[in-house]
Amino acid sequence: MVLLDEVSWLAHYDGAFADDLKVAWDNLFKKHDRLVMILCGSVSSWIRDNIIDNSAFFGRRSLDIVVPELPLSDCARFWGAAASRIDPREILDVLSVTGGVPRYLEEIDPSLPAFENIRRLCFLPNSLLRTDFDEMFRDVVTRERDFSATVLKCLADGAKTSTDIGTSLGIGKGGRVSRALSRLAEAGFVAEDDAKDPETGCIPRERRWRLCDNYSRFFLKYVEPAVGAIDAGSFEIVRLESLEGFESVMGLAFENLVANHVRDLLPFLNLKGALVVSAAPWRRKGAKSGRGRKGCQIDLLVQTRRTVCVVEIKRRREIGREIIDETDAKIKALSLPPGVSARAALVYDGDLSPVVEADGYFDSIVPFRKLMGL
Repeated sequence: MVLLDEVSWLAHYDGAFADDLKVAWDNLFKKHDRLVMILCGSVSSWIRDNIIDNSAFFGRRSLDIVVPELPLSDCARFWGAAASRIDPREILDVLSVTGGVPRYLEEIDPSLPAFENIRRLCFLPNSLLRTDFDEMFRDVVTRERDFSATVLKCLADGAKTSTDIGTSLGIGKGGRVSRALSRLAEAGFVAEDDAKDPETGCIPRERRWRLCDNYSRFFLKYVEPAVGAIDAGSFEIVRLESLEGFESVMGLAFENLVANHVRDLLPFLNLKGALVVSAAPWRRKGAKSGRGRKGCQIDLLVQTRRTVCVVEIKRRREIGREIIDETDAKIKALSLPPGVSARAALVYDGDLSPVVEADGYFDSIVPFRKLMGL
C-alpha cells in the first residue's frame, strides 16, 4: 500500500504533479496487482480539481470518501470513564464549540468543567482554537481564500441563499459566490439545506446554505470579536457563562449540532423504517406586506412520503409546557397535502417538566444524552 498524505501540499509547488502521478501509475504502479494507493488531504478542492474531476484519471479510481465528523457516541468516548459520571451537558457544551473533530477533542481534559475546557482552548493567547481558524482556512481553502472567508462570515448569523449572500456583499447573484460555496461545502464548512417544501413536495428553486461547522460558527460569533482582549490576557480569570449572550450562542450551536447528526437521531423518531426523503432545517418567509401567510421556521424537518415530522430542538435550563405551544403553532402553520400526516418530536437538553411528557403531545421525546449513548 502507498499512502500519500496531504497530497495537495506535495503538489503545491509542482504544477505537473498530477500528470506525473498518472504516468507513474500507468507505467509502474499498476503492474503490481495487489498495490493499493491512497491519496488524502485537507485541501479537498485540490483533490477534486486535479484527481476526481480530472478526465486523465477516469477509470483509475475505486473509491472516493469524504470523512465526516465523528458520531456523537464516539465523541463521548474522549471523556473516558468520566463520561458516565459527569452531567451530559458538560459534553454537549464542548461539542457545541468543537463539533465532532477528533483533533479538538484530543485536547479535552475530562477532569476540568466544560467552560474551563472551552476557555482554555478558545480564550487564552495562542490557544489552539484561538488561532486554528486562520491556519485551517489557509490550509483547507486555497483558492480565493479571502473571498471564501467573507462568504462564510455572511452565514454566521443564519442560513442564506446564494442570492442573499451576493446581495449582502453588494455583488449580486453570480458564479463567484456559488464557486465559493462549493469549495466551503467540499471542505465541510457549510451545508446546503435540502429540505423539500412540505406543502408542495417540491425542492425549493433556490436552497439555503448553513454554516454547519460548529467551531467556525463559535469562532466567528464569539472568539473573533474578542481577539484583542484574548491576546491581552483579559480572559485569564473570566467565567464564560457570565458573558452577555453566551447562552443564546450555545443554544444556536446546539441546534446546529443536532442538525449535523440527524442520522444519529432518526432511530428515535418512530418512523418505522420509512424512507426519509428530506431532513434539514426549514424556513418559509412571511408575506412582505404583513398580510397573508406568516413566516415559519422549523429547527429540523424530517419528511417521508406520508409523514412530516417537526423536530423542535431546545437547550434551556428549564423546559415547560410552552414548548408544546411553540411546536403546535409551527405545525398549524403548515398546509399539508392530503394523505400526509404531521408528527412532533422534541430533542432537548435541560430539565424537562413532567407536564410535557404527561401531556402526550410529542410523538417522541429525545434527551440529548441518548444521542451520545449515555
